Amino acid sequence: MARVFPLSDMQTSPTAWKFEGGPRADAPVSFFVTHTPPGKGPGLHVHPYPEVFLVQEGTATFRVGGDQLEVPAGHVVVVPPETPHGFKNHGQGTLRQVSIHPHPEVVQTWLEDD
Repeated sequence: MARVFPLSDMQTSPTAWKFEGGPRADAPVSFFVTHTPPGKGPGLHVHPYPEVFLVQEGTATFRVGGDQLEVPAGHVVVVPPETPHGFKNHGQGTLRQVSIHPHPEVVQTWLEDD
């Protein structure tokens, strides 16, 4: 039987929503929906699994390992496991993204503050 969850129940901040599939639905996937204002975004961090980003609106500046990538809407970024990464919104409008974690819970180690 399918289960439906209101996104409003998953809000973790004014700009982020987190779904962890394991605790909520016994599903092996988690994700964040983010609406990041200009100048903001998370600092460097790592996960023990790959992370997949779907940039829906705006342009994200990703730091992945030693690389810096400008990624506009309509693109997908795949970050390998254990690779330091973060992103910032250097545009003028809201950056809208979904970040997919192929794990029942988000496992994240922060390397720097945002």
